Amino acid sequence: MLTISDRQQSEVISSKLHAARSWAGFTLIELILVLVMLGVVIALLLPAVRNPREAAHRTHCRNNLKQIGLALHNYHDEYGELPPAYTVDADGKSLHSWRTLLLPYLNKKDLYDRLDLTKPWNTPENAAVFENERLFPFQCPSANHGEFETNYLAIVTESSCLRPIRSLTLSEITDGTANTMCIVEVRQNQAVPWMEPRDLDEAALLTFDQKTTESHTGGRHILPMDGAVRFLSQTTPLETVKALATAAGGETIDEF
Repeated sequence: MLTISDRQQSEVISSKLHAARSWAGFTLIELILVLVMLGVVIALLLPAVRNPREAAHRTHCRNNLKQIGLALHNYHDEYGELPPAYTVDADGKSLHSWRTLLLPYLNKKDLYDRLDLTKPWNTPENAAVFENERLFPFQCPSANHGEFETNYLAIVTESSCLRPIRSLTLSEITDGTANTMCIVEVRQNQAVPWMEPRDLDEAALLTFDQKTTESHTGGRHILPMDGAVRFLSQTTPLETVKALATAAGGETIDEF
């Protein structure tokens, strides 16, 4: 009959204990490595989750401006000129915004027909029509502004495309429609009620630089009059921004 000596038994027990310790040590190291790798993966995935959302918001924003651009051109086709920045009464008091005038070209003719265009936008009669009307083509999904506000403003100056009372025809935009921006996406703290006849003057436009906090990282969308939405970087020189705002300034514009 085979027997195991005390020494052999001791060696077997020692070997098993060593194996157990080695396995336990390996498991602990493996667990640590798995946790580290998991943390790295999560860190890598979080921006990937955010970036597609922001990319989708940018696409949505561009599409909004494309709709507005198409509406501007359809208005021009019907009336032979772009809409005025705002309409006025006999005393020169502003009544309604270009955004309101575009309603029939944004599938909102029913809303437009209920308005009294001879009275200001915020009279009780018109306010009741506008009440609870969110116009999504006028709202960027990345902008955290009021529910009934817009951050798509027209540039309204003496040399812009849209002007009070009467705006330009496309043929009067001699700087070229691709080099003349009409609508600008502004910061959320510059947003206005979408129906209000208030937009962007040159001084407000030229506050755009690398220090401003924009709805989209690195810049803002603009709508030139050719309808091709562009992204204007915050590094764009202000002289270029100023030149883009004129319809017939004759400036030479570098690539932007």
